[in-house]
Amino acid sequence: MRHDRSIRLVADPAQTGTMNSELTPLGGAQPQVEIWTDGACKGNPGPGGWGALLRAGVHEKELYGGDPATTNNRMELTAVIEALASLKRRCRVIVHTDSQYVKLGVTEWLPTWIRRGWKTAGNKAVKNSDLWKRLGQLASAHDIDWRWVRGHAGVPGNERADALANKGAAAASER
Repeated sequence: MRHDRSIRLVADPAQTGTMNSELTPLGGAQPQVEIWTDGACKGNPGPGGWGALLRAGVHEKELYGGDPATTNNRMELTAVIEALASLKRRCRVIVHTDSQYVKLGVTEWLPTWIRRGWKTAGNKAVKNSDLWKRLGQLASAHDIDWRWVRGHAGVPGNERADALANKGAAAASER
């Protein structure tokens, strides 16, 4: 997956008025990371993009990328996959997503799909199973709290992830 990465250090997150900056390792055990993800698609299917904002204390990382022919659901999944794949060691993670597909998929549907051999209740193949398998593998390496957030509701982390996803979609449209 081709994508661009940018890292910046925020002097004082409390002054930026953006996100929760109370992310510190508990007892020195695992680093704690907060992640906001989003996907975007210009036509569904069509050119799409994904974006992720990661924050650990005062450190931030922005990730984004795109695909010239994809779906919104694939981009939503890819955003979470790329964010988790960028973590170098086991972490306590809070993932914020505005996708019920991602949130319910990972917290409720995934164990059932695995048990059924990647078949739905209607005995059809699970869509995007390649991405769901990768997400399941990456998620098992961390302690994750999955949180749904309403999209386009002014949540700063989600708005930044949305902007990154649109940046990825724009780049994919130019290919």
